Amino acid sequence: MESNAGATRSLSQLDELLGVGTNRLESFSDGVLAVAITLLVLDIHVPDTDRLGHELLHGWTHYAAYVVSFVTIGIIWVNHHAMIGRLREADRTILMLNLLLLLTIGLIPFATALFAAYLNRGTGDHLAAGVYGGVFLAMAISFVALNRHILIRKPNLLNVPLGLEARRLILRRSVTGVLPYLLATGLAAVSPYITLGITGALAAYYAAPVASGTGI
Repeated sequence: MESNAGATRSLSQLDELLGVGTNRLESFSDGVLAVAITLLVLDIHVPDTDRLGHELLHGWTHYAAYVVSFVTIGIIWVNHHAMIGRLREADRTILMLNLLLLLTIGLIPFATALFAAYLNRGTGDHLAAGVYGGVFLAMAISFVALNRHILIRKPNLLNVPLGLEARRLILRRSVTGVLPYLLATGLAAVSPYITLGITGALAAYYAAPVASGTGI
């Protein structure tokens, strides 16, 4: 037992020694977010038709999904900046959880294109909506996991000390998105438009400063 405890302490001490500054972490994350948000627009094409007005109206699904996903990634960037900005340095777990978050963000352009392509087809639209909501759900869970590790498990890595209640408040704000994304995913079986409505409403909600927790 003592040897196991000693090994655990040694790993913990090694983790602290290997702690890295947040500049590279944030720069890498910004790069992934920038690529993801750029890939969104590549799915929007200029119509090659004499009925431009009709084609533009017919393509509303692409525009709607683009706006929701663009705003969502933008809000992720804002809140990610606030989250990492609280850190003095990052440990290995933070780096790995951040990679997991970026993995889910990298899937958003694919899920957006899939959702937009199938929303008006009448077949496959429920599954496409489920994939769209599921990617957002995975992103929200990954964000909460990273935030929880920083705020609850490793508060010693914070740049400015925060009380437990303040840390719990910030964490609760990020947790609030999980259940709505779960509903958006589940209700895709009922109507893909419900999924679009919920994800759009969440994007608008998290755009508000009170929801982001950036003031703490």
